[in-house]
Amino acid sequence: MQQNTDRHRRPEGGLTPSTTLIFAVAAGLSVANIYFAQPLLDSMARDFGIAPAVIGLVVTLTQVGYAMGLIFIVPLGDLVDRRRLVVGQGILSVAALAAVATARTEAVLFAGMATIGLFAVVVQVLVSFAATLATPNERGKAVGVVTSGVVIGILGARFIAGVLADVGGWRAVYLTSAALTLMMTCLLWRVLPRNLPPDSTDSYAAALRSIPVLFLRDRVLLLRGSLAFLIFAAFSTFWTALVLPLSSPPFDYSHTQVGLFGLAGMAGAIAATGAGRLADRGFGQWTTGISLMLLLVSWGLIALLPISMPALLVGVVLLDLAVQAVHVTNQSVIFERHPQARSRLVGGYMAFYSLGSAIGAIGATMAYASAGWPGVSVLGATFSVAALLAWAFSRTRTRCATEPGSAD
Repeated sequence: MQQNTDRHRRPEGGLTPSTTLIFAVAAGLSVANIYFAQPLLDSMARDFGIAPAVIGLVVTLTQVGYAMGLIFIVPLGDLVDRRRLVVGQGILSVAALAAVATARTEAVLFAGMATIGLFAVVVQVLVSFAATLATPNERGKAVGVVTSGVVIGILGARFIAGVLADVGGWRAVYLTSAALTLMMTCLLWRVLPRNLPPDSTDSYAAALRSIPVLFLRDRVLLLRGSLAFLIFAAFSTFWTALVLPLSSPPFDYSHTQVGLFGLAGMAGAIAATGAGRLADRGFGQWTTGISLMLLLVSWGLIALLPISMPALLVGVVLLDLAVQAVHVTNQSVIFERHPQARSRLVGGYMAFYSLGSAIGAIGATMAYASAGWPGVSVLGATFSVAALLAWAFSRTRTRCATEPGSAD
């Protein structure tokens, strides 16, 4: 078993490029399970007879399940064998995906989606695992690469879901995902480092209690969590609502065509790696500020739907690039604060992310139902303005302070 570990780790404790790539692919496949539903909302609504204003609950409940997993499962990464934790979550995810694919009632659908979200937090176990294995001067880069896989999974999920739904219906998406997740779990069982000691000797109860304490006592963590809440509320607002106007007249796009917009947003994957490198070099604060400005600008272009489709596409690229750059920088910063509690930190941080995504999802469908696309654009811009103001206010209060991963 030790030979398997050495093959995937550098002698000095860092990550090889091949291992980092495996982490990125696994993270991308896992996170895709959360986002498959977004381009399928109209099909699900018709299949189950759910009103358009209510179907956003599919996304919201998935994010709620994800938040629960972040709080109660991810902290285990500091306390137990991460390899067993990752594989166990993978097996349970396969069961949840199969349940959704065969659901015949709304109750089973909603419960299955919440369970998918609960075990999809394996993504964050992988991110904190990569941060732990990487050397300090490569940690931001490693996190950026793995997060790039997450970005590709998020955005590619929409395209893949659209193609599969057009061919075999929305249920085919979840059957295919169950098979791919099973294969991914078998691969991780083989390649993840074995027999690594836990980072902490705390009890599970103590680990759970420490999460809110860490964020409430550390202003840097609280700021980064607040930014995650706001940027992913904006992110979810756009991607949840996009299918609604594009699948209706005058566009009448198919699921495949709607999914192509996700491919346009993959520029965010490039930004993720670049932001990690900038954080390693001490420019995390300015990367955050510039990215938040781009996020706000993106909504001005997004609001031009249906007047200008090219403007919308540029807005999509800017939105994803900005959100992922801030996300990677946030993680690079928080992982330096308390190295012995990285799983707890990422669990707490991503709880902000999940709550923001859930609020953005249900808010987007409600805004579209009451005010159309202009209402969605105003909602997304409001989240973006709030994030920019939070960052600016923090800079004013802590101008003389030094934040790990940042530089004046």
